[in-house]
Amino acid sequence: MTLKPDSETILLVEDTPSLQMIYRAALMRAGYAVECCGTAAEGMAAFHRLNSQIVLLDLMLPDRTGLEVMEDILREAPQTCVIVITANGSINKAVEMMRAGAHEFLVKPFDDQRLLAAIENARKALRHRPQAPRDVSAVPVLAPFIGHSPTMLEVYDKIRSVARSMATVFITGESGTGKELCAEAVHQTSARAGGPFVALNCGAIPVDLLESEVFGHLRGSFTGAINDKIGAAAAADGGTLFLDEICEMDLNLQTKLLRFLQTSTITPVGATKPRKVNVRIICATNRNPLEEVRRGRFREDLYYRLHVVPVHLPPLRERGEDVIEISERLIVQMAREEGHVFTSLAPRVKDLFRSLPWPGNVRQLINVLRNVVVLNEGPQVTVEMLPPDLLADRPTLAPAPEERPHVTMQDLSGRTLAQIERIVIEDALARHGDSVPKAARELDVSASTLYRKREAWEKADRKK
Repeated sequence: MTLKPDSETILLVEDTPSLQMIYRAALMRAGYAVECCGTAAEGMAAFHRLNSQIVLLDLMLPDRTGLEVMEDILREAPQTCVIVITANGSINKAVEMMRAGAHEFLVKPFDDQRLLAAIENARKALRHRPQAPRDVSAVPVLAPFIGHSPTMLEVYDKIRSVARSMATVFITGESGTGKELCAEAVHQTSARAGGPFVALNCGAIPVDLLESEVFGHLRGSFTGAINDKIGAAAAADGGTLFLDEICEMDLNLQTKLLRFLQTSTITPVGATKPRKVNVRIICATNRNPLEEVRRGRFREDLYYRLHVVPVHLPPLRERGEDVIEISERLIVQMAREEGHVFTSLAPRVKDLFRSLPWPGNVRQLINVLRNVVVLNEGPQVTVEMLPPDLLADRPTLAPAPEERPHVTMQDLSGRTLAQIERIVIEDALARHGDSVPKAARELDVSASTLYRKREAWEKADRKK
């Protein structure tokens, strides 16, 4: 056996002798030096002696729990990568350890490749960590976000913390709060920043094509498959796969996603052999995922595998002065792009922005600012420059979005069926702050149907 040139001794704490032998043999074949221990006391003594940076730690030990041992290790050496080994029935405990600082967890039984991939992920993270304080701790705001509100500073801290591990991140928040920006920030702050970041909106793809989009397909595997296609999971190999609107995923595909998480293998549509990929999963939804589990629309076992580190993005109306900071930063950038000059918001505009409910959150704010910059020269944004419909969102002038009246029969009189369909859908979208999933639930159609229809309308409007 030839040791890897930059390899340090890996500490394995596992109380089952046969498993000790299997894991040790696999690691030594790959060129790693391994020290094995069967109890927590032996493990801590070896840790002090070896100063191991990578620890494989069984969740259940005869003298202490794995969580207690990990807490002691991380208290003494916070940079240590602890990889938790757990039985299938203890995944909830493993998730608890991830939230407490574990780097990754492996569910028994796992094969050699899964074990070695976890070790390599840890080594990559360790190589990256010496640079982390320069990037992420010195600056309070985390790019590409803007804002210093206390709620957002907590979000930044959580992103920095979770980026150091392989833990799956589950982002929640209303439509337009920046969930994809959050996913990108986790990726860019992690050891995988040099790898690809692949985003996939599960609600924007028809159900019958979603499996192909995630896992790929082979030529001829179904009608229309004229070429091989690399799916999002393979495209993200070595980096991060972001699954937006995860609660829109079909239940059958959820089963395959769970297997992918457990084995790190994918099988493209039409293929007979699986292939290994090394990706980190980040997912997001604007629904309540636990409520989706209760309603039977989201698998409970998949929920617990994905909902390891939750990150909730607050709505813009709860971010205080951030709405002013975001506006004044973006208005200057947008004006430069359009060849105009804007420098600030008028005092009345600031007061108005602070009072608005912003149902569309930051996405709505960006739309408003873009409208102002395109249609005006500057240099200061005044109330007269704002879109007229924005003033209708003032709490004192108009009811909240959910209280606004539905389209009436008089509105639909004399319209074609296609026109009526568009009016009804756009009305539902407006009442839900442009949230496609919420409008889809009200209309009892799939979100992908609304995404496709809106895209078709936009194309038709551009041709006019």
